[in-house]
Amino acid sequence: MDEYYMRQALAISEYATGRTSPNPLVGAVIVKDGRIVGQGWHRQAGTPHAEIHALTQAGDLAKDATIYVTLEPCSHHGRTGPCADALIAAGIKKTVVAMTDPNPLVAGNGLKKLKAAGIEVVEGVLAAEAAKQNEVFIKWISTGLPFGILKTAMSLDGKIAAYTGHSQWITGPAAREQVHKLRDTHDAILVGIGTVLADNPQLTARLPQGGKNPVRIIIDSLARTPLTANVVADKEAPTIIAVSQAAPVERIAALRNRGVEVLEIDSMQSGINLRQLFTVLGERRISSIFIEGGTRINAAVLNANLIDKVYAFIAPKIIGGQTAPSPVGGEGIPSVDQAISLEDVTTKNIGNDMLISGYITRREGRDVYRTCGRIGKG
Repeated sequence: MDEYYMRQALAISEYATGRTSPNPLVGAVIVKDGRIVGQGWHRQAGTPHAEIHALTQAGDLAKDATIYVTLEPCSHHGRTGPCADALIAAGIKKTVVAMTDPNPLVAGNGLKKLKAAGIEVVEGVLAAEAAKQNEVFIKWISTGLPFGILKTAMSLDGKIAAYTGHSQWITGPAAREQVHKLRDTHDAILVGIGTVLADNPQLTARLPQGGKNPVRIIIDSLARTPLTANVVADKEAPTIIAVSQAAPVERIAALRNRGVEVLEIDSMQSGINLRQLFTVLGERRISSIFIEGGTRINAAVLNANLIDKVYAFIAPKIIGGQTAPSPVGGEGIPSVDQAISLEDVTTKNIGNDMLISGYITRREGRDVYRTCGRIGKG
């Protein structure tokens, strides 16, 4: 029955998808005498954790009960008190956890505290599922870098635009709505100055039921973003523009005067230092970045090893043209056996289009996910 109740906890934690950053998704279910007497999920950073919601619902029935929680109960004082202490005080008899917390402030200390209080602890129940659910949190808390997601939309012959540059729309309405749902669940969205100049995008989550707009990040070495651009003028979401030291000071000042945050990042031969930028953003508690760039940006983030997951939308259209752009530019690879490959690939039909998603093979963040997915097993 442990797996059954843990699946319940995993399912309810999903209610807060995209709302808990930089905290993880966590669900908790309290069971006594074969029935659920309390359940809860973490809703937002700075608010009570899943265990507290479940204990509140269970009340006195929590005494001598079993709690199933998708992540190790915390043992430290942050913006909320230690959940391990709350479980002990409530008289919980047994705690079943999916995985230990990779946060160095916890990292097994919560379980040690529970065991020291005489509470039976079972670890590793559906650990892989829990780790995948919190892949964004695990990457960020373990490396300090945001989880990088590369999204592309292309024709059947691999084109993201016609040779004239015209690109609206390659995919259909259902696929475009899915992209807005993805934007809604991530902390930030990143594009290059080329996309801003060509399309003047809003980079917001426009859903029928409303949504959470991500922070907008523009790679713009020379601060060429127009003051009339949507990402500057519409005030729908915060905008960060990453520039190099070569950007004219008057342009930087003009953007800052419009309420845009401008970050000066070191230069490299290929452009600004993207790893430095991601490090700065990670320090600002941005744990995931959804990248919708053009050919140059896509090549740059892949070459910098900053991508963990790929969403590729493919439309049943043929555009053709030797000069029509493909999703990833740059110099490319000299031989096919050096290609970047994906694993855990899934395919899904969305309207008339197809979505192929998967994880970059042999990458830092993915290795972290694998390690945490094994915690508590064997």
